[in-house]
Amino acid sequence: MTVQNETTGPLTTEAGAPVANNQQTETAGVGGPALIQDQLLLEKLAHFNRERIPERVVHARGAGAYGTFTVTADVTKYTRAKFLSEIGKKTETFLRFSTVAGNLGAADAVRDPRGFALKFYTEEGNYDLVGNNTPVFFIRDAIKFPDFIHTQKRDPYTGSQEADNVFDFWGLSPESTHQVTWLFGDRGIPASYRHMDGFGSHTFQWNNADGEVFWVKYHFKTDQGIKCLTAEEAEVLAGKDPDSHQRDLRESIERGEFPSWTVQVQIMPAADAASYRFNPFDLTKVWPHADYPPITIGKLELNRNPENIFAEVEQSVFSPHHFVPGIGPSPDKMLQGRLFGYGDAHRYRVGINADHLPVNQPKAAVARSHGRDGFMYDGRHGGAKNYEPNSFGGPHQTDKPLWEPTAVSGLTGDHETPSHAEDDDFVQAGNLYRLMPEDAKQRLIDNLAGALAGVSREDIVQRAVENFRQADADYGKRLEAAVQALRG
Repeated sequence: MTVQNETTGPLTTEAGAPVANNQQTETAGVGGPALIQDQLLLEKLAHFNRERIPERVVHARGAGAYGTFTVTADVTKYTRAKFLSEIGKKTETFLRFSTVAGNLGAADAVRDPRGFALKFYTEEGNYDLVGNNTPVFFIRDAIKFPDFIHTQKRDPYTGSQEADNVFDFWGLSPESTHQVTWLFGDRGIPASYRHMDGFGSHTFQWNNADGEVFWVKYHFKTDQGIKCLTAEEAEVLAGKDPDSHQRDLRESIERGEFPSWTVQVQIMPAADAASYRFNPFDLTKVWPHADYPPITIGKLELNRNPENIFAEVEQSVFSPHHFVPGIGPSPDKMLQGRLFGYGDAHRYRVGINADHLPVNQPKAAVARSHGRDGFMYDGRHGGAKNYEPNSFGGPHQTDKPLWEPTAVSGLTGDHETPSHAEDDDFVQAGNLYRLMPEDAKQRLIDNLAGALAGVSREDIVQRAVENFRQADADYGKRLEAAVQALRG
């Protein structure tokens, strides 16, 4: 796509006609009413009224940058993905960071998970890895996602986020205990987007040239070091500079201080999954590093800012269903729901041809589909046929699936996520709590108690406390005492 140089030459209308006067509206005489024939006025006002698209329901508040992923280890025995095929290979990327619950105008320095959405512009098409800055999530089944997000957004009656809604849902969804412990711990408010880790969070499939299958989890370890804000520091910063994280990212790249992450994966042979002590496809669980040590495979560096936030950050779209040969989904029920949900959100928000926008287009591959027409369609296909199969030389199927099939058995039905030997909703939350030094435990208790103290109903408070008590007796005991002290 050719980008116009708009810094020189005469001002024109959208259609390219030169503008004689951009200072005064054409009127019927001096001081008279405006004329409908002033097409520049109408064009400018109409465009202005349509300059914004619906913001994302979740992850609305964000910032992004372009960069490069470089392979540093041989992983060809695990995956046939070409962008991972040799040491030293580089792939252009675009990374969008975000908060989850806040709207487009919200502050950056708040207690909230951070989105970590990464687009690889590979030679086999775009590969999107849509994760967070935490290795786990609040729920394990996508059917609960709309309900969960409703508790995090503004209440339809009060117009504010309500502690009652938040802790009522969490208390009635004990699988959230692990993620809530992450959220209210020290890493709940990163100091900047540069100073936090990223995770693919879900389990994904890798498959090699021989058809062997491996389950993988992605980790992006910040090379800048972990830095976080206390609740008190964040409260001040959010008020003084609501754009703190976005500003920090942009200015660091402008200074040539390019943020980077060491990319690691945990790899599980497919045969291990059935007997592993935790369900490997449960998004509320991690794979302990002692079981599957992370392997360093690459380096991610951000080195170029977008030229236009709206065009490149707001209109960027990411979907977990954007895979490439050698990488695919797992039976993770949250991931399965996101395979539809993300693409559908973008079709509604940006339009059916969102993938035609420069930030979303493949850069090292050519998109060949039979999709036509709809909003923003640019006629790129010319007179080519729009069906398959055809005998006019059009694109055709490869008969080579991107990923290997997964064995299934049993009856259809509304099944709970399978439970493995050591699965419950509290064991890993308790393990996380016990790993914390004493001062970090106290900050966790203080943060949680401060939030729970705002709940109006005692039964909601007690149910929430009981979940933490089941994770660890000391955890629950200290939290209950702290809440009671704040509630008088």
